[in-house]
Amino acid sequence: MQTFHVNGYDMAYLDIGKSADGGPPLICVHGSLCDFRIWSSVLGPLTRRHRVIAPSLRHFFPEHWDGVGDTYSIAQHIDDVIGFIEKLDTGPVDLMGHSRGGHICFRVAQRRPDLLRKLILAEPGGELDATLDPSYEPGPSPLAGMIAASAELIAKGDIDGGLAVFHDALEGPGAWKRLPAMPKQLLRDNATTVIGQMRDHRPPFSKADAEAIRTPTLFIGGANTKGSPPKVLHALAANVNGSRVEMIAGTTHTMFVQAPQKYCEIVLAFLAV
Repeated sequence: MQTFHVNGYDMAYLDIGKSADGGPPLICVHGSLCDFRIWSSVLGPLTRRHRVIAPSLRHFFPEHWDGVGDTYSIAQHIDDVIGFIEKLDTGPVDLMGHSRGGHICFRVAQRRPDLLRKLILAEPGGELDATLDPSYEPGPSPLAGMIAASAELIAKGDIDGGLAVFHDALEGPGAWKRLPAMPKQLLRDNATTVIGQMRDHRPPFSKADAEAIRTPTLFIGGANTKGSPPKVLHALAANVNGSRVEMIAGTTHTMFVQAPQKYCEIVLAFLAV
């Protein structure tokens, strides 16, 4: 593990492998309740051809944050990823993000396309505004309500209870109970970040946002994912010019954990073109 001092914060990251033919590094940005360890199942295949750099976002493991303060936000994380790429000083990079990390990567591509060669979004998190969703209504979505309920329990000290609410909202009833011990601990290590997420002020995606993306983009989804993530993925993909979509059979929101070999085949083929 190494660190970069970015925007007044020491960002921890893993740096593994070497890009074939001197190509750009692949930066992997994790989602909510995760950290750089979430990419462990795909590091082997990806690092055979690419230098893979996986940072942990501000206030995620290895930091153990207390949930206090206003330094956790989607805007701060976007600024941090931009600063991190600039600090690498490698020229344009390939950028991949999952869930919340996908939202961050999308906004980086929107603001700083000069920093990117290719963009991979694995079920980017967020909501759609009225230009992409005719049924849009202002106010918290059902998923946002579940996140709020999760944060309330975690703030009171009921870590596992709060994580069960969050995880079951994404993966279905009983998903937390079925989760093995190792991924459960990863979520526990980042539990207090859900408290910060309640102060995120994350803007919804618009049609203009999607049309502004000029970086070659691949969207990856789990064919069995329920709820809003597939809706967001397909709405964005339909409006990002020239984008590709790959859905992985038999998987849900953490498709790269559930089917790492297939996920890597898709990513490596996209990066090779």
